[in-house]
Amino acid sequence: MINKSEKSKELYEIMLKKGYPAGFCDEITKNLNTDFTARRMIGYLMQYDKLPLEEVADEMLAILSDRNRIMEKKELEAVNARWNEMMR
Repeated sequence: MINKSEKSKELYEIMLKKGYPAGFCDEITKNLNTDFTARRMIGYLMQYDKLPLEEVADEMLAILSDRNRIMEKKELEAVNARWNEMMR
């Protein structure tokens, strides 16, 4: 089982209060299990009273996609830094 961050637990509670099914809340927070990703979803949800499940799931996928791009960028920057160091 994946450990959930404090923000992820907070996201779970917010989603329950907004009326989303517990199983859906659990699946969302299993995927958004870091403070960074959970904070982004909390910010998104706070703009609306209640969104359809499909829109919440779509936003979760967008957040995960952004996170993956950021991680890839940082990895490439680290490789580039090592390469530059070797070239010196």
